[in-house]
Amino acid sequence: FWDTRAGKYAKLPKHPKVRNVFNMDFPDSHHLAKALTIVTGPDTVNLTYHNFFAAKEVAQVTWADDILAIAYNTLRANACRQVFLEKVILKMFPADKKRVEAALAAANLPKGKFDTIKPDVFTEAAFKTFILHLCPRPEINEIFTSFTKGKGFMTKEMLTKFLNEKQRDSRLNEELFPLVRPEQVKNLIEKYEPSSSNASRGQISPEGLMFYLMGSETSVVKLDKLAQSHDMTQPIPHYFIKSSHNTYLTAGQLTGVSSPEMYRQCLLAGCRCLELDCWKGKPPDEEPIITHGFTMTTEILFKDVIEAIAESAFKTSKYPVVLSFENHVDSVKQQEKMAHYCRTIFGDALLVDLLEKYPLKPGHPMPSPSELMGKILIKNKKSSTPASKPDQAKKASSPEQANEAADTSESNQHDDHDEQDEEKMKNSDESALFVISSQGTAGQEVTAYEEMSALVNYVQPNKFISFENAAKKNKSFVISSFVETKGESLIAKNAVDWVEYNKRQMSRIYPKGTRVDSSNYSPQPFWTAGCQFVALNYQTMDFPMQLNMALFEFNGRTGYLLKHDVVRRSDKKFDPFTDRIDTIIASTLTIKIYSGQFLSDKHVKTGVEVELIGLPKDPKRKYRTKWSTTPNGINPEWNEEPFVFEKILLPEMAYLRLVVQEEGGKFLGHRIIPLDALQTGFQHICLRSESNMPLTLPSVFVHIEVKDYIPAAFAGTDLHTYRHMLSLNATSNNLSVITFKKELMQMTKKY
Repeated sequence: FWDTRAGKYAKLPKHPKVRNVFNMDFPDSHHLAKALTIVTGPDTVNLTYHNFFAAKEVAQVTWADDILAIAYNTLRANACRQVFLEKVILKMFPADKKRVEAALAAANLPKGKFDTIKPDVFTEAAFKTFILHLCPRPEINEIFTSFTKGKGFMTKEMLTKFLNEKQRDSRLNEELFPLVRPEQVKNLIEKYEPSSSNASRGQISPEGLMFYLMGSETSVVKLDKLAQSHDMTQPIPHYFIKSSHNTYLTAGQLTGVSSPEMYRQCLLAGCRCLELDCWKGKPPDEEPIITHGFTMTTEILFKDVIEAIAESAFKTSKYPVVLSFENHVDSVKQQEKMAHYCRTIFGDALLVDLLEKYPLKPGHPMPSPSELMGKILIKNKKSSTPASKPDQAKKASSPEQANEAADTSESNQHDDHDEQDEEKMKNSDESALFVISSQGTAGQEVTAYEEMSALVNYVQPNKFISFENAAKKNKSFVISSFVETKGESLIAKNAVDWVEYNKRQMSRIYPKGTRVDSSNYSPQPFWTAGCQFVALNYQTMDFPMQLNMALFEFNGRTGYLLKHDVVRRSDKKFDPFTDRIDTIIASTLTIKIYSGQFLSDKHVKTGVEVELIGLPKDPKRKYRTKWSTTPNGINPEWNEEPFVFEKILLPEMAYLRLVVQEEGGKFLGHRIIPLDALQTGFQHICLRSESNMPLTLPSVFVHIEVKDYIPAAFAGTDLHTYRHMLSLNATSNNLSVITFKKELMQMTKKY
């Protein structure tokens, strides 16, 4: 990724000689209007800063950003092109140097060690010839031959049949989604067939089919799904919200470095909920700080973090940002400073006043992301009677404590573990392992004094008592936080109740304290329970984080995803552990792994692992191909039976994960795609790095088929009949199986 920063947000030179050259220390230098920083990096931690300083003042910063960004991209593209032409070709696959040289010779390109290739010689046609010889595709030739019955070309009619039978989703209605028309097929042949004589006769060769299968028409992700915008007018609890845990840390939880830059990076990645662990600053400045309490993580200034958030909050997404404060600042003066920084630095973006339509009263819903567009919301303890002094705060907190005690006595589900606050729970896990964390029990959040309390409105944290208690209070603006282990227990024992809770108000999940290496838990179980803020450690690009990033690629990377109807609708309850969902037709996914392309620059055997991530009762089997028969990182093949995942209960909340590894387990690339976004047919799945960045060349060639699942008892039933009967079953209070079969027979006769 890359990002531009101008003015006060740019990095300025510190060396006296450089500052002197640009007269930066003169009163009228206007140096802020001349500075620009471009930040690049493969993930949120490993960053490179490219700093620029203009000779004269730039009139409009936004205009300068656009021009410099275009220039930067152009220079980068040209640089890559030169590197590719002069260096990369022979060094790309050092283990297969002879193959590279042979492919260059076949394309009539120079192949000597010190040869250079001129851009005008390296034409598109030469490049295609080079690729065909470097990475031959015998599996596509076999597919071609099996469909043409041995002919060396496909006619227009054959290609039409291929597209309608092999590439088309069989579940589509032909009236709403017509079959491919002859004119469309003609255009495809003209676009992809390299032989003009073949194209003029309406024929396509194996090479032409290969180029088609590598073209934009065969994107493995449905482009309309990727471009789809969700309804953003629902109450905020109806969305999954991209969330970060201990956002300030760049590494581990005990000795990691803290950085304001992490807030920028998380926001640029589309994150909409950030965590700020606030602590009292030391004399003489007494500036509030952010750090992980009772550890050796470094400290950063609260003010610097607020400035970083203000600069990047709405660059990637215009929808609201929630700042989750864990406030340990037991000083009126320093809390006033915190509130002052929020008000002055965020300005009008800070939501202070309630929206007229949404009072903080029981039974009233939350505003929608659209209604809070461009706003920053503060999640911090809020006193019912805000106090300006510590002794007043103690008095004000007494009624609250009494109320909590009364609530506690009402529910048998409550235990002491629930009553501990987040910081205490984090550190209590660590205290058994680390002496430094033995003071963790003292690190409870403090009372919010008047200035900070006044900033809190629609996201008010309360300790969770019970689902019954929350339903009785019916306050949509109250949010509770759950450590992952407590969350797992709630899912196991009270999944249906938690789904109902999350329809009305919000839950935040965070990692257990023993994850001192900043590893992550799987977010999927919590999404299936409808939890909105599933907070992860963004500095660690493990599988849970990869899944999180894959999910939030959709809805324009806004950081908000409208939850599925089954975890939103008020008229029906949803059990994540169900083995059947009314009104939802389950799916069966079949995937055949054919080959890989440019998987490794080494002479190694490779293999592919495929799994499905979904509801608890979805297929759990993890499939693996055998290792490729010979060491070959360029175009390995796997001629094996297809992998089948039968009865995927809720396709809209299931994901296909594909991982490529070297023999021995070394990671080469992966891809995670929501099942309802998968394009069926022959597809090249372009792989991603561990940090979910697209890899330039590596891909896996597969055939994907997604069909409606029909139980064995109804095998042979017309699909439309079965769909109608399933709908009838859902609206008639669950017909018995016997009645269902009788009704089905009646409907079959009608059809």
